[in-house]
Amino acid sequence: MSDQEEAREEPREYRMKELADAAGITVRTVRFYRERGLIPPPRREGRIAWYDTHHLARLRTIAALLERGHTLNGIADLATAFESGRDVGEVLGLGEPTEETPVRLTPEALADHFEGEVTAENLATALELGYLATDGDDLVHISRRLLDVSAALVREGVPLAAVFEASRQVRAHADALAELFATTLRTHAGAAAPEKLRPLAKSVVDAELSMALDRRLREP
Repeated sequence: MSDQEEAREEPREYRMKELADAAGITVRTVRFYRERGLIPPPRREGRIAWYDTHHLARLRTIAALLERGHTLNGIADLATAFESGRDVGEVLGLGEPTEETPVRLTPEALADHFEGEVTAENLATALELGYLATDGDDLVHISRRLLDVSAALVREGVPLAAVFEASRQVRAHADALAELFATTLRTHAGAAAPEKLRPLAKSVVDAELSMALDRRLREP
């Protein structure tokens, strides 16, 4: 079990010295991060400041991102983008059917998927597009398939910003195709349309895309 999983399962509160010890840093560093806004303010009880497992998770994330070459300014920008994201329930919808498998990621795991490409701007774009949602101290990607394909494109040298721009255009075309198939089946197949829609539409789009790629790749 990872430290972050253990922290989620056993919530507790810490005084500043206890928090620093648990995170493996100094009290001075905790205070510095708090002053920079890298961790949220503690809960105060009289003159005592109480930190919790969310603060500990944030400190571990900061340490992991620093190890991956991020600067404190960059981490602060990432934290701001992260905190502006929509909750996972809002993005995925409650009880809505889907064939996609969501993936839970820590911010540092996301950085590992897209080495050097996890900037505040790209994170904000992913959150805006609904590819990522927040869930406590973690992020949730809406689709393992899209996550894997996006990471593969970045490994091939395609900038993540370019992947997002292409994704915007693909989504617009996909929405138009979905509307076309839904209208056709509802008009001519009646009540059976919902059950038939996915496999038929996907087969047609896959075949047409395959043929279109053949035509493009044959061009000089």
